[in-house]
Amino acid sequence: MTMDYRRLMVGGACLGAVAALACAPARAKDSYPLRELVECSPRGGLPNFLARLRSGGEVKVAYLGGSITSQKGYRVYSREWFQKSFPRARVSEINAAIGGTGSNLGVFRLRHDVLRFKPDLMFVEFAVNDSGTRPADIKKSMEGIIRQTWRELPTCDICYVYTFTHSHVGDMLNGKMHRAASVDEEIADHYSIPSIHMGAKAAALLKDGKLEMKAQQVKMTRVSGDELNVASTLPVNSNGKIPFSRDGVHPYLDTGHRLYMAAIARSMPGIMARGRRGRHVLGRPLVADNWEKAAMIPLDAARRTGPWHKLDPASDTNAKRFAQRVPGLWKGQPGATVAFRFRGTKVSMYDILGPGCGYIEYEVDGRKRESRRMDGYCTYYRLATLGCADNQPNTVHTVRITVLDRKFDKNAVLFERNRHDFRKNPQKYAATDWYVGAIFIIGEMVK
Repeated sequence: MTMDYRRLMVGGACLGAVAALACAPARAKDSYPLRELVECSPRGGLPNFLARLRSGGEVKVAYLGGSITSQKGYRVYSREWFQKSFPRARVSEINAAIGGTGSNLGVFRLRHDVLRFKPDLMFVEFAVNDSGTRPADIKKSMEGIIRQTWRELPTCDICYVYTFTHSHVGDMLNGKMHRAASVDEEIADHYSIPSIHMGAKAAALLKDGKLEMKAQQVKMTRVSGDELNVASTLPVNSNGKIPFSRDGVHPYLDTGHRLYMAAIARSMPGIMARGRRGRHVLGRPLVADNWEKAAMIPLDAARRTGPWHKLDPASDTNAKRFAQRVPGLWKGQPGATVAFRFRGTKVSMYDILGPGCGYIEYEVDGRKRESRRMDGYCTYYRLATLGCADNQPNTVHTVRITVLDRKFDKNAVLFERNRHDFRKNPQKYAATDWYVGAIFIIGEMVK
């Protein structure tokens, strides 16, 4: 995972290396039908993207996903592959990957991180980080991503790519996709979006005893023979097996990600043979209450009172660090308030957790709650979301948030292994401020 986003938290409670930015609901008790594991489903192809590649000129590929996409693996390899395969084009990438996040954040940040750059193709990779999310919620966010994209950029093609982790191996060895990928396939069918399961061949190698899912990358030698149709390019360990990853999640660049890239290369001829160039037309939605109206609203649009400061990326470390992810970063000191009204069903705040943060009180339609924006990992600052209200009636709601003037024992909050930093840098933890970048809503702001 990227260092900036390796740990995320929502409302002071949800932590984890591959946790989505909203606390993942527990697995639904009802079973969801798993799809057959196939490497590629071409469906409607990528005809507009192919036409742009063939015509030459600038072509933009966006990569919207989590930490596996943020690695310099299949994302970099595929852009290079398109460039080499279509030398007349100038292929550039839009890296919209944030580690540890799923489609429930992707749908809110889509316009800011992807659509404003006008890509010709968007790869979407969220099946791993959506693994613990209810199918109904996956459908809402993933369909929202499609409908937002085609309403704003109707000629942008979309391709789903599926990665996998050690927790998905059981299903895959039985010839099935894991649940989140199976849900995505239902959406892909509805919108005729091509999909590539980049781990299908890796699962076959694992089944044949030729691959290790978790392996220390120690003293590897090159494969002899013709593994994966890429002769002598994948290293093996001393036991003769290909080491896929160290942690069972994030592939090694020269093995696991090469396998992922090989799947893309094998799939592209079939995908590019499909479809007719033209605008994507949005028909009826698969899910009526999908998150097509998900929006990221700059904090500038809300009414602020008290000690607020908009931070300058040129002089503030945090503002510079998160400049690509938020429309602007504000610091509220104790006593600062922000208030706004919206018509819709869901509201969250896109904020930052860190050592200089404290408590806030948030009030939605008169109901008050509190949240501590600092946790045991907070020797550094990281992006997070504060979930204020969900599944609300589609009416006008009033939100008010106050930065509280409350001191607390931050040393006790930190994990034992991080307390040395508090002893070394106590002033780093002295403030009880709130850093916030944007408002997330399903709906629209109203006056």
